[in-house]
Parts: sequence; structure tokens; C-alpha cells
Amino acid sequence: MNELFEHKQVQSSTKPLADRMRPKELSHFYGQEHLIGEGASLRKLIENQELVSMIFWGPPGTGKTTLAYIIAHQYKAEFIRISAVEAGVKEIRAIIEKARFNQKSGKNTILFIDEIHRFDKNQQDALLHAVESGLVTLIGATTENPSFEVNSALLSRCNVYHLNELDARALDNILQRAICEDEILSKFKIEIVDKEFMINISGGDARNLLNLLELIVKSNKENSKITVTKEEIEKAINKKIAKYDKKGENHYDTISAFIKSLRGSDPDAAIFWLAKMLDAGEDPKFIARRMVIFASEDIGNADPFALTLAVSVFEAVNLIGMPECRINLAQGATYLASAPKSNASYLAINKAMQVIQSGVNTSVPLHLRNAPTKLMKQEGYAQGYKYPHNYENHFVEENYFPYKTFHLFYEPTEQGKERQIKERLERLWKTRYKK
Repeated sequence: MNELFEHKQVQSSTKPLADRMRPKELSHFYGQEHLIGEGASLRKLIENQELVSMIFWGPPGTGKTTLAYIIAHQYKAEFIRISAVEAGVKEIRAIIEKARFNQKSGKNTILFIDEIHRFDKNQQDALLHAVESGLVTLIGATTENPSFEVNSALLSRCNVYHLNELDARALDNILQRAICEDEILSKFKIEIVDKEFMINISGGDARNLLNLLELIVKSNKENSKITVTKEEIEKAINKKIAKYDKKGENHYDTISAFIKSLRGSDPDAAIFWLAKMLDAGEDPKFIARRMVIFASEDIGNADPFALTLAVSVFEAVNLIGMPECRINLAQGATYLASAPKSNASYLAINKAMQVIQSGVNTSVPLHLRNAPTKLMKQEGYAQGYKYPHNYENHFVEENYFPYKTFHLFYEPTEQGKERQIKERLERLWKTRYKK
């Protein structure tokens, strides 16, 4: 068990720049002001030393691991870091035993799990009791939505903090601090001529930015003065950055092209962009989730089966994995692209949310309320309610809105199955759908 907690001393000069420049205190942490700015929720927890389990969710290079280290340093707790890719139930049990030993000596244990979304159910379940009892304070980091990837029992025991891509100001501060304070870079006179280009190309990822800077410096280490031009940056990019960055601009551009191809009813183009993403190593579950959203947003009731198919594709991807799940994704993509389109349901919920947020009356009329007790019946609850099944065609015209409130939200189109829905609603609600 000792091997699990052995910390090897690595010479600072051999560490990557991003690791050397990792802040140890909040004053050197740039970005995420919504979490660690003055008066922000996470900052208060850290400053008040209130130790709680939490999950950091956000793109790579936005400070998830750094925040975990800062919290551990603040609390002076034993900090154990593992990767969900490498650790199993056996390792988790060993960590829990270590935490029990620490607890007896009055010491807290913080367990940081990188890529927690890769933990399977058994691994997550093994942590539950230790987290719930406070034996272990869990800090998880994930690039994936924890609502999809972390089981609900563990998720309910954690605060979730969403980190955003770093803005230009935060990245500029990180860049300047590295140039001025790093033990290696500070020996050079570094001038960045095309700083804006360099920051933009990093895609909001501090690690990308620092890795790029370090690569340029290493390529010019024979010079005491290093001028970083656009040409130097592009030269380094060709060596370092792949054509498809799964978390960068190309990632979002490609999934956008895929969705627009589905929306445009072009199965061939959709398959093209799907193939590009899969060939580049994109997470197939990310693609499948977007297809589930698309099925309701862009097809809706024009073909109600589209949602069923998309959910089935997601389940198949989750069950099978790559490379075979590409077949399931291809079936889903071609069906969704070929299906009739309607965004009427999507527009309806957006309009309804706007009305609700405008402050309209939302009180439930008495005739629509439940009346499980005698007192409620005496108060008039459920009185006058017309039970549709007692009427011809199982329909009776009734008011289901709050008093003096009515809005037409759902306007079915002429597409696919939705045309039949429209015709039926027009027959039933003659005054509502006057032409």
C-alpha cells in the first residue's frame, strides 16, 4: 500500500512549464471570477476553510486540478491524486484505509480524481460511504457533464462547480507570470509580438498556451533574446497541435457542421462530419448526446420515433463503445437527417419559459387542484372538474390555464406526423386555432 502514496521528488527543471507555474494560492489563480472572485461561493468556502466534496466541470486547461491543489494547500490536508483511467476499486479501498489512519491522527484526507467521468459504477459506489461520512473529501475533475457521467448518489453528495474557458485577460496574466517568474524562462528576454494570435490559438486552455510558449523557447534556447512572432507560433503549432483539437475551436466547428447537416436533411454530409469526428478520436457519447437533443429540438413531433431512436443510439454507444458503435451512430445520423423536421416543440417551451419569467399569474385554479382530504374538498378543490373520458371522443372543452390567462405556445407544422397532430387539435379547439 505504501507504493500508492509514495511521492517521488521530480526536479523542477524537468517538469513541464504548465506544472512549474501551477499556482499554490488564489492570488496567482487567474480566471473563473464567478467562482473565486471577491464574494464568490467557492472563494468563501476556501477562505472559511469549509471542507466539502466537490466536482469541477469544465474544458481542459481551465484550472480544475490547480484549484484542487490550492484547496489542499489551504487545508493542510493529505492530498491523494489518482486518475480514473488507472485506479480501480482495490486502489480506492486502500485510499479509504489510509484516510482512516489519517482521521485517527486528526488529519483530513482529500482525494482528487482526475477524469472522474471515467469511473464506472462499482468504482463510484466504493466511494459513497467514505464521502458521505466525511472520511474522505472528494474533489473530482471532469470535462463531461457530471449529470450524465457521475451516478446520482455520488453527485448528490458533491457541490458541482462549472469552469469556463479562460478569457484573453486571464491567459495574458498567465503568460506574463510565466515569462517573469519561471526559473527557466526568466533567464531569457522574451518578447511576444503576436500575443493576440497566440492567445486565440490556445482555445481558452492555459496548458495549451504554456506548452506552446515552452516549445518556442526550447526551439530558440541558444538565443538570450527570443522574439515570438506569428511565424514562430505557426511553426510550433505544426509540430505540436493536431488538426482536430477535441476540446478546441475545431471541435465546436465540426459538431456544428454535423448538426447543421442533420437539420438540413443531408445524410451524406452528416456522415462525412461524423466520420471526421470519430477518426479524430472524438468521444462517441458526446456525439450521441447531441443527437438526442437534436431529435427533440429539430424533429420533434414531425417524427416522434426520432427521439426513441436517438436514445437507443446513445444506449448502444454506451454499451458497445468504439469502434463498433460507429455503426449505431451512422444509423442514427442517417435517420435523423432523413426525417421530417419541426422545431415547434422547441419554440413552444422557449415561449412558455419567457411568459413564466415575465411574472404572469401561475396559481392553479381550484377545479384543477387535487383533493385528497375532506378539508380540501370543503375548500372547493377539484370541484367542477370535467373528466374528459366521460365525454364524447374523450374530450371536453375546459380551461387548464390559471384564471384570465391564455397563451398559444405550441403551433404544429404541416411536417410528417405533426400534420395529423395539428388537424386533431384544430378539430378539438376550434376557437383556439381559428384561421
